[in-house]
Amino acid sequence: MTEPDLLGRFLSLTGVEPTEVRQAIKDPDFLAGLLDFIMQHEPDLMAFCSGTATKPEDVAAAWRHFVKPGLESGDY
Repeated sequence: MTEPDLLGRFLSLTGVEPTEVRQAIKDPDFLAGLLDFIMQHEPDLMAFCSGTATKPEDVAAAWRHFVKPGLESGDY
């Protein structure tokens, strides 16, 4: 999957317009959604890490920081 494909799928799933991304990136909830999107599919995570020279464990740490636990976690 290429970066434009990944971004296109993210925008399609979230309903965010490409022109809104620069403003949305300042919103912690948007960042949480972006991290959640990346973490839900390992190939996406690995593509993101490869494209940004980021370690998967660093993305996972950011995900744990920004994303609130879901009901399945028992932490609600």
